[in-house]
Amino acid sequence: MKSGNLGYPRIGQDRKWKKALEAYWSGRLEEEELHAELRAIRLRGLQTQKEKGIDVIPVSDFTYYDHVLDTAVMFGLIPERFGYAGGEPDLSVYFAMARGTREATACEMTKWFNTNYHYIVPELEDTEPKLTKNKPLNAYLEAKAELGIEGRPVLVGPYTFLKLSKGYAAEQLGSWIDRLLPLYGQVLRELEAAGAEWVQIDEPSLSTTLEAEELKHVSHIYDRLRTEAPGIKLMLQTYFEAVDHYESVTALPVHGIGLDFVHDGGRNLQAIRDYGFPVDKLLGAGLIDGRGIWRADLESKLGTLIALTGLVAADRIIVQPSCSLLHVPVSAEQEAALEPTLREALAFADEKLEELALLAKAGRSGQDAIRSELEAASRSRIALQRSPSRNSKRVNEQTAGLASQSASRSASFAERREAQRIRWNLPLLPTTTIGSFPQTPEIRSARRKWRKGEWSGAQYEAFIQAEIKIWIGLQSELGLDVFVHGEFERNDMVEFFGEKLAGFAFTANGWVQSYGSRCVKPPIIYGDVELTEPMTVAETVFAQSLTDAPVKGMLTGPVTILNWSFVRDDKPREEVAYQIALALREEVEALEAAGIGMIQVDEPALREGLPLKREYWPAYLDWAVRAFRLSTATVKPETQIHTHMCYSEFHDIIEAISALDADVISIETSRSHGELIESFEEQTYEKGIGLGVYDIHSPRVPGPEEMTVMIDRALRVLSPDQFWINPDCGLKTRKAEETIAALRNMVQATKQAREKYAFEATAD
Repeated sequence: MKSGNLGYPRIGQDRKWKKALEAYWSGRLEEEELHAELRAIRLRGLQTQKEKGIDVIPVSDFTYYDHVLDTAVMFGLIPERFGYAGGEPDLSVYFAMARGTREATACEMTKWFNTNYHYIVPELEDTEPKLTKNKPLNAYLEAKAELGIEGRPVLVGPYTFLKLSKGYAAEQLGSWIDRLLPLYGQVLRELEAAGAEWVQIDEPSLSTTLEAEELKHVSHIYDRLRTEAPGIKLMLQTYFEAVDHYESVTALPVHGIGLDFVHDGGRNLQAIRDYGFPVDKLLGAGLIDGRGIWRADLESKLGTLIALTGLVAADRIIVQPSCSLLHVPVSAEQEAALEPTLREALAFADEKLEELALLAKAGRSGQDAIRSELEAASRSRIALQRSPSRNSKRVNEQTAGLASQSASRSASFAERREAQRIRWNLPLLPTTTIGSFPQTPEIRSARRKWRKGEWSGAQYEAFIQAEIKIWIGLQSELGLDVFVHGEFERNDMVEFFGEKLAGFAFTANGWVQSYGSRCVKPPIIYGDVELTEPMTVAETVFAQSLTDAPVKGMLTGPVTILNWSFVRDDKPREEVAYQIALALREEVEALEAAGIGMIQVDEPALREGLPLKREYWPAYLDWAVRAFRLSTATVKPETQIHTHMCYSEFHDIIEAISALDADVISIETSRSHGELIESFEEQTYEKGIGLGVYDIHSPRVPGPEEMTVMIDRALRVLSPDQFWINPDCGLKTRKAEETIAALRNMVQATKQAREKYAFEATAD
């Protein structure tokens, strides 16, 4: 029995990867220096896996931005607007696709299945694919030459790659498969010629709900790949959930199948019991959670492994994580400041590698070979479970009475709309922003000084108030209708709230990649969640005192806090979401009591929590919507509740979005070029809505004409009376001059639209 890994965090210790990329983008690092920096990070990750005793080490999982983007570039699928002239693309083209330029909008970005990682969506359209470089081959040769590692190259599988792409009609899927397969075959043959024995083909789409026709495409792909490259062994890797069509998948002509035994609800193990496992294939047994940060219950994992060895020969099992370790921090070694009971219960990527090696050792030599480690793991879990943080009497009493609590507003939307119209008297097509303004180096420096004790609380508060005052003035000068205070006191939209709620803990270096160089440090929800004091009232009330325009209170919603945190594994996620919702409700009520009449409760992560299989969607959406409504239901009819969502495909959950019963919702549409608007051609949406009219994740400043196109398209299917105009997301990552210029153009486009649509309404 061997141990194996599926992917390692690319960001490196202390986010060295992020720092190198951003230094290159800002001109502080030359291209050769960037390559050298990233090469060192890449090799360090491989060396760590070797030192931790991992037998099967993945290569080519490392990337300069995103592994799906890498696949598109490798096959020359580069949209014409980026000026690609053929051959191996240079970094300027690669990063332009990801980040955009002044001349070309970036490719769309969306969530990687139900995770908080974002991938760059390939655009196929009329592009003819061709192999520009064999990235897996280069990675394989480097690992072998530099470290003596016989790595297993990793490829995004053809089916998953195409299902994640855009720019082709559904009936063209088969033809695109046939266009790509020769290129996949060429990659595999070149790897075989270089000495590679195995290749890992990642097909997480096989864990989604598949129809019979889709299974035919999958079967065709792997029949063809066997023909294209008969001499190399393929490990077909699924993850994130169970495989529905187990018999069909395990019958594919590959040499190994990787299955998730963590998030599968026991279904993969039961399928092996019911149907057996092919005697001519290896089983990649995903026993260690690749997405969570808790130390594994090794007794339980060993029990599953023993059950598997009763069904599959031990020498045909590779013990591995449930998915790539991309989704967890690098190492828990630097977390000495955490409370010892919590610290001992954590396992990040490096600790998970150790767990994999231990389980493989037990599989080879028996349970007694890891007896002391089993006992240590058990002690750490029991100690955390008995801690006072997980046994709050107040929280238990609150959640016990949830079944009898209403999650509905006291008035219908129609009644609320009229009450809010009278209170606010906003113009046609009101303008606002999503919440945050630029987090400048000066702001980050001030926060560091305050945290280190170099500044007093009064000094820091005065600094934050000065920033709020500047941007309230700028919003007034620009002519926006609904203001925000700018969130200058906040480091992250989830971490900020977690720091103020009981039941949360924070790491020193628990960073994970969200998109590109953007890394986040998810809070750890380890105990019962409750509000101990107001979190946002002071800054919001101060901002409101500076203007007669309405200032929105800004909160992060319960489902997003849940989905963007590492969540305790001893309670159902639904119950934890309700705990957060009740804490946020107290904050909403405090804002309203302080005179704040517009409150935005953001839920950008609502959709990413969807299970991969549609059969589980209704149950998730039911409790997710209820959690949001619990947090907002108690306000007065004239108080306007906003929410925001971004970078996901929302067209298939429009009904759930409406069920949130928010008075106004803003949704990103700029990178997807307004595709969501098509949903409103098919479904009626009556509440207030703002579809982001420009992409804030790109440094380019779009002109008023470009925004006008988005506005006009939306107003073909939405009424001007319900439409708001806003950027597609918060502006914290942008520079001040970019932000001001783009908002000025947005206001200009709005003025033109008001004239046009007010005239049309008058004419009607």
